Amino acid sequence: MRKIKEVIVVEGRYDKNALAQVVDATVITLGGFSVFNDREKVAFLRRLADKQGLIVLTDSDGAGFVIRNYLKGALPKDWVKQAYIPDIRGKERRKRAPGKEGKLGVEGMRPDVLLEVLRRCGATFLDGPEETQPAKAPITKADLFELGLTGGPDSAAKRKALLKRLDLPEHLTANGLLEALNLLYDRESLCREMEPL
Repeated sequence: MRKIKEVIVVEGRYDKNALAQVVDATVITLGGFSVFNDREKVAFLRRLADKQGLIVLTDSDGAGFVIRNYLKGALPKDWVKQAYIPDIRGKERRKRAPGKEGKLGVEGMRPDVLLEVLRRCGATFLDGPEETQPAKAPITKADLFELGLTGGPDSAAKRKALLKRLDLPEHLTANGLLEALNLLYDRESLCREMEPL
């Protein structure tokens, strides 16, 4: 079990239970959409973010992105890391039927997938040396434009195809895509991924 410095924020208690099997970290549940009306919880999250940083880990469905976007506006960007689970079709064992969009949520992810998602978002592991990565030039909005992912007649289709190829959530906006790409790739490796698009 890996120890993580940041506080991890998830939608509900089943997500928290899934993470408890994988990491030793403080995990806070939002209670789904109830966080929208809970100023005290948001203030508490701000304090935690200031003290040790936050990782937002929501489901990859539309509801998860509504919650994630709300938190992006409510919390200082410099203190928050965004962790994205892949879009995987299926249903959690405890449920009778799949969710509205037919995707697995955080609770349905395998432990190795959760660890990789946390590693990719830049989680601070406290229990061992992590591989050090050389600094890389960030991917910019201009790069997305040059690659045809924004500003063109078929950019939305290209973005959708890229999201599918990279196993990223389909609800990412252009800005969310930029953020996720900078966590996962440098410009050169992104261009390689784009080649047959």
